[in-house]
Amino acid sequence: MAMLAVLIPLLMLGAVLVLGRYEELLLPQEDAGRREPADVNPAAAATSSPAPAGTPAPLP
Repeated sequence: MAMLAVLIPLLMLGAVLVLGRYEELLLPQEDAGRREPADVNPAAAATSSPAPAGTPAPLP
């Protein structure tokens, strides 16, 4: 009986971990495929300087 008290929680933990991995494989996150490198112009990045802290971003 003592062995069951030790084995059952361990088996249940293993089952939960396996199901979590299976879910990740079956249902990948939506934003994982959307990560693309940012389109940065190297010449513009070299000439621009960061804005001071607290300055709001300019409107597009």
